[in-house]
Amino acid sequence: MPEDRRYWIDVSVSPTYLADQSQPEQNRFAFAYRVTIENKGQLIAQLLSRHWVITDGDGQVQEVRGDGVVGEQPVIAPGQRHVYTSGTLMASRVGTMQGSYQMLAEDGHRFDATIAPFRLAVPGALH
Repeated sequence: MPEDRRYWIDVSVSPTYLADQSQPEQNRFAFAYRVTIENKGQLIAQLLSRHWVITDGDGQVQEVRGDGVVGEQPVIAPGQRHVYTSGTLMASRVGTMQGSYQMLAEDGHRFDATIAPFRLAVPGALH
């Protein structure tokens, strides 16, 4: 929980391996992830931009920055949530993603909503 409860955005992610879109023989592994962004704060907040850090199993890091999420800059009222699905490609069977959303509260305060690290893994790749 953040120190200032006015600005509290909770982010949870559920990843899925996409076997039908992957080409393991070419080291191409596709993953989808469903993100739930919940405003647990006290003020309306708008998601302005995203910053993802994607690390594959070989330690290669890719950073992705951009406006909004899947073409939207959602406005989320206290107690409400925004859910979307996106995806990524990796060159290894296992990796991690983490990052942040840059938010703007209705009082003009800008803050980051942290996206905790989560694992992307082909089923059976981890023992």
